[in-house]
Amino acid sequence: MIARNISELNATKEECYSMVTKRASISAGTSAVPVLGVDVAADVAIMLELIPAINRKFGLSQDQIEGYSPATKQLIYAVIKKTGLALVGQTITKTLITQALKKVAGRAAVKQVLKFVPFIGWAANAAIGFGAMKYIGNSHVEDCFEVCKNILANNK
Repeated sequence: MIARNISELNATKEECYSMVTKRASISAGTSAVPVLGVDVAADVAIMLELIPAINRKFGLSQDQIEGYSPATKQLIYAVIKKTGLALVGQTITKTLITQALKKVAGRAAVKQVLKFVPFIGWAANAAIGFGAMKYIGNSHVEDCFEVCKNILANNK
């Protein structure tokens, strides 16, 4: 359900930021494991769970949107189309997650090299994993927040 007012919307935003931080911490833990590919697989799995959870919290999952009135659906899809937000209101797939992760691909390449540097490399790898997950997750929270804020403004 979409927030009824800005106060509810801000509370949802803060709750989602907390979810992102928890998942980013898990990503950091898997990034510290000195085995090639473990962190990438874990990041994809984390994002496949996190992005739909954020969509649901904001009332913007594909199933939730289908349950809204035709006018609300039209407004939501118009805002999504106008802003080009690929992960809002969509069925989240590995392909979509991979595209999102490619935005931080430079960090991913560095992460793989750092796996070969004991201790310091592993710690740096964990920090990069945490930062990348926070960036993608928080960006999605902001996208969902903006869509809902637009809907609230248009429903006044």
